[in-house]
Amino acid sequence: MSDNLISQDSFYFIEVDLLCNRTPITCLPQTGLIEMAGLMQQHNISGVVVVEDDKPVGIVSLRDLRNCVATNHHALASLTVQDLMQTNLITIRRHDYLFKAIFKMARFNIHRLVVVNDDGSLAGVITNSDLLRIQSRCPLYLSQEIEAAENFEQLRAISTRLIELLQFVVKSGADTQSLISLISHFNDLMTLQVITLLERLEAVRLPRSAAFLVMGSEGREEQTLRTDQDNAIVYSDATTAEELKQIKQFASRIVDRLEFIGVPRCPGGIMASNRQWCHSLSTWQRIVTRWISTPSLKNMVKFGMFQDLRVIHGNLSLEKKLREHIITTSHHHSLFFSYMAHNIVQFSPPLGLFGRIKLEQKGEHQGSFDLKKGGIFALTQGVSLLALLHCSMGGTTWDKLGWLRQDSQISGDDLNSIEEAFSLLIRLRLMLQLDAVAAGKPPGNHCDPNRLSNREQEQLRSALKTVNLMLQILKDTFQLDLLRI
Repeated sequence: MSDNLISQDSFYFIEVDLLCNRTPITCLPQTGLIEMAGLMQQHNISGVVVVEDDKPVGIVSLRDLRNCVATNHHALASLTVQDLMQTNLITIRRHDYLFKAIFKMARFNIHRLVVVNDDGSLAGVITNSDLLRIQSRCPLYLSQEIEAAENFEQLRAISTRLIELLQFVVKSGADTQSLISLISHFNDLMTLQVITLLERLEAVRLPRSAAFLVMGSEGREEQTLRTDQDNAIVYSDATTAEELKQIKQFASRIVDRLEFIGVPRCPGGIMASNRQWCHSLSTWQRIVTRWISTPSLKNMVKFGMFQDLRVIHGNLSLEKKLREHIITTSHHHSLFFSYMAHNIVQFSPPLGLFGRIKLEQKGEHQGSFDLKKGGIFALTQGVSLLALLHCSMGGTTWDKLGWLRQDSQISGDDLNSIEEAFSLLIRLRLMLQLDAVAAGKPPGNHCDPNRLSNREQEQLRSALKTVNLMLQILKDTFQLDLLRI
């Protein structure tokens, strides 16, 4: 890669493929260990990828070989690569961005990533040396600092610098989806380091029988700035009394420490420290069933938040069971979808005659309108509901739109318009929040169209018209004109 490609503006959004420019050295599972060691010596490498049918199935490092020599030196001649290789591969796609590679290496404490093509075949390998080779050319390399933070004060300081990073990266012209994904990865890293420090400094940990969930926009991995917490806990029905004490302690401390590093408490109390958001798996299943079978406005609001659940730490199997329960139960109550859709279409965009944007006439936000209530909510919730109808959960709104292109009857042109509108509204919201922070104000959701350029105003009007398209799709799909509520 030429040096002129490595700049402060572009570092995080360099594709992995640009670093993956060496033919990977591979071997088969049946290869003898001595032959494999000869390959490593011949090519002066510290790891060999094991392939079968052109797809990576394992990896062997110098450390693996060293440990084998120390414990099984008498049997080296009879051992094969299959006896030694690590099969829990951490992979990355060749067109993913470097920030994702950085996140994975830091998250799993590994020194190399296997790069795969879209079909799962081997494309190459990148190492921490490859990243370090270009790291010195960019000062925005904060993920290692997060991982290295030794106390909560350091994390709080890094949290403020993340805002500066975002302001800088926005100017680089990164596309909205990549930018939001970057924010989500850094937010995850901060939360995971809080959890690490809780265990290291306070001996507070979550039992293996439990999982810490994030929900809403954080659960969808499409936050802009972290305005407040939306989290919960689920634990196995076999959890012991002692483990329950640990769970309650963890819930209280993580909410406190997230607030300390700059993530405010949820004004509505949607936090793991609130007893209403900390339950066993069977209790959560009963609660979800009640929300679905009795779709009151209050229940639908709670369900709308909970359906985007994601385990950020703990037992992943609990996430799978909750999602399976949501899909099965919702499809046993067909009217639930219509009631949810009816609630969503109440959030119509603020468009008046001739496409004029209607603004608030009084109060704190006079002369502006709420981007979330006037557009983003209807798009995210509408897309999530349609995805759930087709038995899909999890992922970003962009992911769900991709699934709908494959599994729904909605036209590709309409889905493209919805995606474009969503990307524009999310980016505009982020810009406004960053501007507010720069001005010493709390980030929010209100937009004054008069502060936008003529072109931006026209794009905004077009996006809000597409929100109306989303609402019409919901009305048609769930026959809301025939529904009496």
